[in-house]
Amino acid sequence: MNKSLLLSYMVKNGDTQEELAEAMGLSLSRLNAKINRRNGAMFNQAEIDFIFRRYKFTPNEIVNIFFAKPISYQEV
Repeated sequence: MNKSLLLSYMVKNGDTQEELAEAMGLSLSRLNAKINRRNGAMFNQAEIDFIFRRYKFTPNEIVNIFFAKPISYQEV
């Protein structure tokens, strides 16, 4: 997951983590765990779809945010 890209879109849309967590029905700590992939926490399909619709992402943006390989693993 590209955490920085997700956070930049949140800022661009005037959203905070607290606002997104509330809109998704998650606690702030649970959203933070998913964003930081703490203890194996990950966004599920319904949550990705919610974020997709909330920020009006293109399919390509969703792939770049949620399914991107970490930079250290990308092939040169």
